[in-house]
This record gives sequence, structure tokens and C-alpha cells, in this order.
Amino acid sequence: MIKSDTDISRLPRVLQRFLHYISFDTTADDSSSSTPTCEGQKLLAEELCRELKALGADNAHVTEHGIVMASIPATPGCENHPVMGFIAHMDTSPEAKGGPVNWRIAAYQGGDIVLDAGEEIVTKVSRFPELKRYAGQDIVVTDGHTLLGADDKAGIAVVMGVAEALLTHPEIPHAGISIAFTPDEEISRGTEHFDLQAFGADYAYTVDGGELGEIDVETFNAAIAKVTMHGTVVHPGIAKGKMVNALRLVTRFVETLPKDETPERTDKREGFYHPIRIEGGVEQASVIILIRDHDEDAFEVRKSRLAARAYDYDRYGEGTCRIVMRDQYYNMKKYLKRTPKVLSAAKAAIRACGVTPVKNPVRGGTDGAKLSEAGLPCPNLFTGGLYFHGVHECLPVPSLLKAEEVAVTLAKMSAEIESLR
Repeated sequence: MIKSDTDISRLPRVLQRFLHYISFDTTADDSSSSTPTCEGQKLLAEELCRELKALGADNAHVTEHGIVMASIPATPGCENHPVMGFIAHMDTSPEAKGGPVNWRIAAYQGGDIVLDAGEEIVTKVSRFPELKRYAGQDIVVTDGHTLLGADDKAGIAVVMGVAEALLTHPEIPHAGISIAFTPDEEISRGTEHFDLQAFGADYAYTVDGGELGEIDVETFNAAIAKVTMHGTVVHPGIAKGKMVNALRLVTRFVETLPKDETPERTDKREGFYHPIRIEGGVEQASVIILIRDHDEDAFEVRKSRLAARAYDYDRYGEGTCRIVMRDQYYNMKKYLKRTPKVLSAAKAAIRACGVTPVKNPVRGGTDGAKLSEAGLPCPNLFTGGLYFHGVHECLPVPSLLKAEEVAVTLAKMSAEIESLR
């Protein structure tokens, strides 16, 4: 079932690139104030910049904030067409270990995929039923101890494939093409230092989506809250009526969140609260909670309800509970409506490659959400990956190949787009 003797040099170029990029541990670190937040992202950025220069891209460089940017000039006759951009992110989610990634290519024939037999780590069809659609295909998996990194190094490989296709075939007509690889998207910092003017695109596509054919034009509205409880420490022997255990209060706060408004119990456009980290002790403890909703009004209500819960803990002393909240990104749907050709071009490219476009409300966000808000229309294209952010993440090879084909086709279509409206 597992191809353990893979000759990498005989694999498709886009897959070779992907397997090289996942050798860099680029786990985003939200406790870091630097940009990028880890050394691995800096190393990958330099590698990608070198590759773009070797391909012949114009002005390939890494900005002071770790963003890789490059451009491909328009071919003669297309200089006045809107400039198309492609964006992918270099970091991986901090929700699972990022490396070293021990990958394998499974010749999948259906059923469960055993990642580590000794430790009984298995990707089970009963839990991950989408796997059944990929029977008969090669799938890249890990040994079950790290995530794979398809989110979003598959996207990087696809974008690099676009650059290679255009730069090695100058006879292909196309408008100007802008390329960017961002850091720290997984912790909502990917566009903090993104210079739209320097990027130079009139519209763009993030290549950061999931299954074959998906195109995302609708994201969550997103916020993050830090709930901190302040306790009173007293020796346990004389604690009765005196001690206030902050750790117990934080646990109680989490346990009293709406039981059916969690990621594991919601779907489609249903919002949720998602606690992702608890830390601290008796004197002080905190929990980080993600707040998500597709509907803008429901999003505001959801935030207000969470903030109001701080007063429930005043019986332990005023100020026992402090909640600090900030918005992360907003649903990009309303921004993309202004430039319908951006979406229609993507759909046309997907269909031209023999794939049916699948337009779903994405239960997450992309760099494109913030960029669309800032004035750069930016839908999200599929990479083919499954089960991002965990050790069961995997990548069907045919889907990756098709993602590259779609992106190259879309880049070629830039020669036909004279306006965005």
C-alpha cells in the first residue's frame, strides 16, 4: 500500500517542489513578536526567492517582513490588461507539530490508511469519509507524528509551477503576473505588512484551498478573545472561604460555552466558539477562544455575548475576569461582488481543465479575506489537500496536478481579461 522506495526525480515537478518545501519546518508561533515568527519561514523565503530568480522572474526579493515578492512582465499586446496575482503562504498551523515531516506516498486502494502501526495512528474512513473518493489514487501522507504541510506548501508549489510555465514559454500571451508568498497566515498576520502597491496586482487568487474543484468566495468573520481569570492564592490547608482558583474558573468558563456551537458540531454557515489553548495556575489562568460566524450581525452578537460573560465572575471579586478581544478578518463575499469577472475567470479555468467548480462557504479564512477588504479582489483556489492542521493531513497527487493545471490555465486567461467588471 505504501510506496517506500519513491524515486523523487521521476515524480512530477510540482510534486517534487512540494516535497522539498515540506522539509522546512515553518510552524507559526503566535507567542513571537517577530515577523516572520520562526526561523524556518525565513529560510524557506530565501529558498523561494532563489528559485524565482533562477526561473527569471523580475524583481524577486524578500521584504524586511519576510514576504517573498516577484513579477512576470506582460507579453507584447497585453501590457494594459489588469495585472493578475497569485498568493500562497509559507507557514503551517501551530495546532500540530510541523517537522521533521516523514512523508510517504500511499497507493491508496480504499479503506483506512495506517500511518504508524506501532502507535496505532490510523486515518480511518469512519472518521474521514471523504477518503473514499480517492480510491485508486496516490496520496501523500505522513507517519502520523506531524502535519504534512499541504496547507499551504501545495499552494506554493502550484504558484511556482505557474511561474515556470510562463517564464520558460515566453510565446504564451499573458497579462502582467504578480507573485507573493506570505508568512504567518495561520495566525492571521499574513497581510500585516503586505504592500499592495509594491505587489502591483489589480486582482489576485490565493492558492490555499482544499479539495479538488473548490473555489472559496465566502469566509468567516473572525475574532480572537483572551479570557483571563485572576485568582487568590492561599495555602490549601487554610483555603476554605479564601482561595479563588483561577484555573477552575477558566475551566468553568469553557465548559459553559454553548455546547452545540463548536467546530465539531457545526457545518456550512453555522458559527462557533473554539477554545484553542489554556494556560496558567491558581493565581492567574487564561484561555484563547476563536469566534467565527459567516453572518456579520450574528458575529457581532456572538462577540457581545462572550464579552458580557465577564460580569458573571464579579461574585469572586470585581475584575476577576478580564476579556480582551480583537477582530482578525471579515467575510470577503461582499468585497468580491464588486468585481464579478474575477470569480467567473476562475470558474472558467476550472471547467477548462475538466473539473466542476465547487463554491462552498469556507469555514476558515485566507490572506485573501484581508486583501479583498483592502481593495484587492482575491478568491481562494483549491490545492487538493485534505484534513489540514493535523496529523491526518494528506494530499491526493492527481488533485495537486490538477490545481497546477488550473492555475496555469487561469494565468493564460489573463490575456483575455480587459477589465474586471
